[in-house]
Amino acid sequence: MSAIDSSSVLQGSGWLAHRYDPVLDSFHFVEVPRAAQSGATFLTDEFLPDTPPLHVATRAQVIAAAPHTAPIHYIFHSAFCCSTLLARALDRPGLAIALKEPVVLNDLVGWRRRGGKDGDVAAVLDSALTLLARPFAADEAVVIKPSNIVAGISNAMLAMRPDSRAVLMYTPLRAYLGSIAKKGLWGRLWVRDLFVGLLQDRLIDLGIAAADHIKLTDLQIAAVGWLAQHALFARMLARHGGTRVRSLDSETMLASPEEALRAVFALFGWGGRLDLVSRIIADGAFARHSKDAVPFAAADRRDAQIAAADAHADEIEKVAIWAETVAQRVGIAFTLAHPLI
Repeated sequence: MSAIDSSSVLQGSGWLAHRYDPVLDSFHFVEVPRAAQSGATFLTDEFLPDTPPLHVATRAQVIAAAPHTAPIHYIFHSAFCCSTLLARALDRPGLAIALKEPVVLNDLVGWRRRGGKDGDVAAVLDSALTLLARPFAADEAVVIKPSNIVAGISNAMLAMRPDSRAVLMYTPLRAYLGSIAKKGLWGRLWVRDLFVGLLQDRLIDLGIAAADHIKLTDLQIAAVGWLAQHALFARMLARHGGTRVRSLDSETMLASPEEALRAVFALFGWGGRLDLVSRIIADGAFARHSKDAVPFAAADRRDAQIAAADAHADEIEKVAIWAETVAQRVGIAFTLAHPLI
C-alpha cells in the first residue's frame, strides 16, 4: 500500500478509483498511467498492470479533498454493440479520457444488490463519479463506458450530473443472439448471470411468470435481457429526450462511422473540435477490433455475424419471433427514439 497522502492521490488522475469497500466506507486507488488506462480493454484487474501501487482513502477523506472535476459523459450499452470501439475512438489526449468499465461502479451495483440502501448507494455513487471525473489535462472531458450491469443505476448517474450527456448503444436483436450463440457455453452462462442481475435490479417486467423463467432456453434468456435493457433505454429517452440522451445501434455506427462520430461530438458539446473527427477516422479507429486493436473492419464483423447466423439460424429465428411477440404484448418498440443519426 502506498504511503502517499490522500490529497496528493486525489489530485493525480493517474490514481484510478478502482474499488469501493462498503464495510469501511473507503475507496481503493491504483496508480495506472494514462497510456495503460487507454490501452486496457477494460479497467479490470485482468487488464491492468500487475500489482500497481495501491492507496486506500475513506470517503470522508475523499469528500474533504474534493478535487476539480471535468465534464463527464456516458456510453451506456446492452453489450456486444461496439461500445468499446466508440470509447476507444473518443479517447484522445486534449479531448477526453475514456474509462472503459471501471470496477468501482460494479462494486456499487453489487452492494445495492446485497441490500445496500438506495440513499447510501446514491451518496457513494456521487463520490465515485467525482473521483472518476478527474481528467489528465485541464481541457479534457471524461467519458465513462460502464459495464452493462450498471444499468440499474444509470438514471441516477445522469441525474447526479445535469450537464452530462449519454449515448445509449445496442445491437439489433438477431445480431445480439448470434453473438451469444457463437460464444458457446460461456455466452450462454453470461446471459443467465446478466438475467439474474436484471431481476435483482427489478428491471425485468415482461409479463412472464417467475416460475416460467426456468423453462426458457438460453437464447430466450438472452432475448429477455435484451428486451429489459431496451425497455430501460426507451424510458431514459422518454425522460431526457434527445437533448441529453440519444440512441445508436452498432450497425448504423459501423455503416457511417464519421457521421456517427460527428453526432457524438455535437451531443457532448465538442462542436469546436470537429477537426479531430477526420483524423480519428484516418487513424483507423473503426478499422480495429475493440478488444485487442488488431485490424478488424465492418466487413469482418458482418462475416462473423453471418457465420453465427448460419450455424444457429433455426434457434435464432424462433427466439427472435418469440421476443417480438413478447415485445408487442408489453409495448417495447424495437426501434428506439431519438436516434443519434
